[in-house]
Amino acid sequence: MIKEKGILFVLSGPSGVGKGTVRKALFEQDTDLRYSISMTTRAPREGEKDGVDYFFKTRNEFEKLISEGELIEYAEYANNYYGTPKAYVQQTLEEGKDVFLEIEVNGALQVRENFPEGVFVFLIPPSLEELKDRIVNRGTETEEKIKARLEAARDEIDMMDNYDYVIVNDNVDHAVSKVQSVVLSEHCKRSRVAKQYKQALEEDLT
Repeated sequence: MIKEKGILFVLSGPSGVGKGTVRKALFEQDTDLRYSISMTTRAPREGEKDGVDYFFKTRNEFEKLISEGELIEYAEYANNYYGTPKAYVQQTLEEGKDVFLEIEVNGALQVRENFPEGVFVFLIPPSLEELKDRIVNRGTETEEKIKARLEAARDEIDMMDNYDYVIVNDNVDHAVSKVQSVVLSEHCKRSRVAKQYKQALEEDLT
């Protein structure tokens, strides 16, 4: 019998591109993906809940987890830490279930080092002007912070070459459909299926 290990899917992209919106829409549909909630030291935005959108931690709590090696990635972005708990991801993959991460670009590059077999999806805006509109419409940023986020976004978009897939977020439903296509495609990949099939054959022969 083929024993299939779970696949780690990482959705990333510049701040304000709509990663959270796409992730929420994806998980509102019927999916076998398991969402790994990130940790952050930033304050909750309106409507966000601890343990649902993020695990909200103090700076001291977060730095303790870093020192104990309990995160597969972490990054400091706009004076706040963001990170992913290690134990949940490893255990879920071993159980044969897919794990879905939605994280910032710097964090995604660290995950790539720790889990090179993961699948990395880069979400981009139709244009930088559209990205600016989305950040402004949040109503949570000063003019100075908006400018800093846009400059950071330009740098992050330059990191696109580190990803396996690129999806333009011009429409949330279209973006979700493309993410679902990526998941299906990866499970049908010859290299992945062949490896699992050969292992199963060897076990049957012995």
